[in-house]
Amino acid sequence: MSDPTDRYAGFPPGFFDRDDPSPDTEFYASARFVTHIDEPAIEAVGDLYAELGLDGRAPAPRRVLDLMSSWVSHFHEPPAELVVLGINETELAANPAATERIVQDLNTDTRIPLPDDDVDGVVCCVSIDYLVHPIEVLGEVARVLRPGGTVAITFSNRCFPTKAVHGWLATDDQQHGTVVAELLRRTGGFSEPLIELRTMPGEGDPLYAVTATAR
Repeated sequence: MSDPTDRYAGFPPGFFDRDDPSPDTEFYASARFVTHIDEPAIEAVGDLYAELGLDGRAPAPRRVLDLMSSWVSHFHEPPAELVVLGINETELAANPAATERIVQDLNTDTRIPLPDDDVDGVVCCVSIDYLVHPIEVLGEVARVLRPGGTVAITFSNRCFPTKAVHGWLATDDQQHGTVVAELLRRTGGFSEPLIELRTMPGEGDPLYAVTATAR
């Protein structure tokens, strides 16, 4: 019988395992100054951040955390404060929008080193599929968000297959949204998630978004 306190109950065994379980710091040791989605999808990410009031066009200055970040954060106009958290120090150092940088592998340490109620928004672009402890990490997202703050998780149909979790590889684009929404629900820290396709069907890389509000 499964443990009723297990927040992962119901997910198939091995869902969050990966073909390559070696430390991510080894896989991402070399900087990759590339984007992992095409230009229309990148534009859609920026549009989403603007609509959510998380970028520099918002009426009030925003403090935002870009989770699993790299050398670019895809804001049309960066927020007043942008904390970027990622594995590769060289990539983070090259991110022109960043005002604060944190080098950390969330698969070995799920705690986000920020205070409670510290940021107005948290974004995670095309990286959620690599987390092996996603509920713990998303629970931390809920903790660092101010009440009413927004989390925006975007993803497409590209990934590093040896590093993506098995459950992601075994499900399709629409199911990915369902999985991400369920992970957010299981933290107990968010409103009901909204799942959207943010690009035109059949035109380039699909860009999906799952958004929710911190309680």
